[in-house]
Amino acid sequence: MVVSLPKPTVCSQQIIDMLVAERQGGKNAVFFKGISGEWKRRVAIYIARAGSPEFVAEWPDIQPNKNSFLNLYLTPADESAQGRMLATLRDHQLSLCPACGEAGSPNTLDHYLPKGKFPHLCVTPLNLFPMCDACQQAKGEKTGDGHSAKFFIHPYFDVFVAQQVVTLKIESPFETPTFTLSPRKGLLALQAALVETHLRELEIHDRYVRFFRNQYRRLLRLVGKMRISKLPIRENLKLFQENVSDPSPNSWEHIFYGAVLADDGLMHFLEHSELPRFL
Repeated sequence: MVVSLPKPTVCSQQIIDMLVAERQGGKNAVFFKGISGEWKRRVAIYIARAGSPEFVAEWPDIQPNKNSFLNLYLTPADESAQGRMLATLRDHQLSLCPACGEAGSPNTLDHYLPKGKFPHLCVTPLNLFPMCDACQQAKGEKTGDGHSAKFFIHPYFDVFVAQQVVTLKIESPFETPTFTLSPRKGLLALQAALVETHLRELEIHDRYVRFFRNQYRRLLRLVGKMRISKLPIRENLKLFQENVSDPSPNSWEHIFYGAVLADDGLMHFLEHSELPRFL
């Protein structure tokens, strides 16, 4: 579901000094130089609090100059400090979305704390990471609410997602199964609650179920061919799971094959029962 990402190499504090220096002599020179100390203080709080919206406050005083911040992200010069940083973040080698685990190269950057509410964080490297279009559309400007102060897993700070954090249960009848996602047993209570809100607010469950339904049909066809060829089914499915464990145990395929192999009733069905046919 989520990939734990290495932190960007560009220092989130240093880039403020670089941005302020580049604007000396421009129309925003006085403004950016005047707020640089407070800007750095607020970025330091963001880092110390791991980006949690529960502890990172908005900055009402800069709202009249909001567009001056947003333009740093929206119209960066190629050789500017933020232009080079953004190009580095976009030039990634990811083969799945860090927010949901769906296969494919994410083609946009997301602001963990949204730039509309936190414009001073719009070019903070630790507030930016690749994300697929579906996740970004579902996430929007959301951060949390009165019940859950923090909705979303942070790929730089929530390092517990280096392990598998969700469990798939494939419910019988296995001819037409249903699929249920839940936080993996063994997570701390706060971690499990965060996984729950992340799944809900990014609308991942419905996307997973569509994928798992199609993947299950492919599984039945594959197992049918294994039977014809007299190949060991469990051993081959273990190989398939191992092959999709990289770059994350939270990739959709890895979770799917793990659920299949962990269910003795399903494995007995695959190995011994008459399989339904799907074209």
